[in-house]
Amino acid sequence: MCFSHKPVLLGEVLKTLNPMPGEIIVDGTVGGGGHSRAILERILPAGRLIAFDQDEDALGAAKRNLMEYKDNIVFIKNNFANIKTVLNRIGLDKVDGILLDIGVSSHQLDEGERGFSFHQDAPLDMRMDRDSGTSAADIVNRLDAAELTRIIRDYGEELWAKRIAEFIVNRREQVGTIETTGDLVDIIKAAIPSRARRRGPHPARRTFQALRIAVNDELGVLETALRDGIDCLKPGGRFVVITFHSLEDRIVKKMFQNAAKSCECPPGLPQCVCGKEPLVKILTGKPVQATEQEAEENPRSRSAKLRAAVKVLNQGEGE
Repeated sequence: MCFSHKPVLLGEVLKTLNPMPGEIIVDGTVGGGGHSRAILERILPAGRLIAFDQDEDALGAAKRNLMEYKDNIVFIKNNFANIKTVLNRIGLDKVDGILLDIGVSSHQLDEGERGFSFHQDAPLDMRMDRDSGTSAADIVNRLDAAELTRIIRDYGEELWAKRIAEFIVNRREQVGTIETTGDLVDIIKAAIPSRARRRGPHPARRTFQALRIAVNDELGVLETALRDGIDCLKPGGRFVVITFHSLEDRIVKKMFQNAAKSCECPPGLPQCVCGKEPLVKILTGKPVQATEQEAEENPRSRSAKLRAAVKVLNQGEGE
């Protein structure tokens, strides 16, 4: 499987991350290495890239694609939620920048046996890290209708969540275990009335998104990575995050806003007693999105939103 691809919002990433010679940058989702290559070209000769990916195939592809820079890269097979622990383990306390490009890659979708795609019949897996965790098959075959409804509704924003969940439970009770993506697609199509299926995207898109998020705990992982990532930045260090659906974007927006707040005392007090200082300054008032030209050339970029923040220097930090 070839992981070479055109990185999304590359120009905007370089503008907001602003990597400089000699800096230490974390790419929390190295994938095929498209963003990483451009970053490396700007931090050489003395800079270092810490390249995370929990997908063994993606990490192997990045190692091949970035072979010429091997002396300047540390490859880490791990979830970016563990950024603080991993950086401490390799002897790093603070870094100059962090990039997260969130979500499933086109290569994982294309790799049928991974079970991410509703266009290919494959085992119902969806794990980013195939060495651990709960699969999508585990979820659809073990959870009751109420919990399935919650997952499909909350993570997929699917209007027909309750009906789809009921059809899933009925199918496994009457026929047996749901084993493949094809089985699940058939159930979803049966659950959604034909008039609704004729409008909008593929009828299984939202349910598959919901299951993938649940399988990989994507929202919880993102919150942890944002919180710990801010802590791992040097003053002046930049944090750039690209998301591909509204749930992720709302988390990034809210956590950056909270980190940028100063005093939270009730109004009317003569002076601040909470002592809260802002951790970051937000660099993107609104999310940065792809130009029409990039969206035409790279369809994956159409739903991408980039948000960025810079770590501020608080009292007692630095000179």
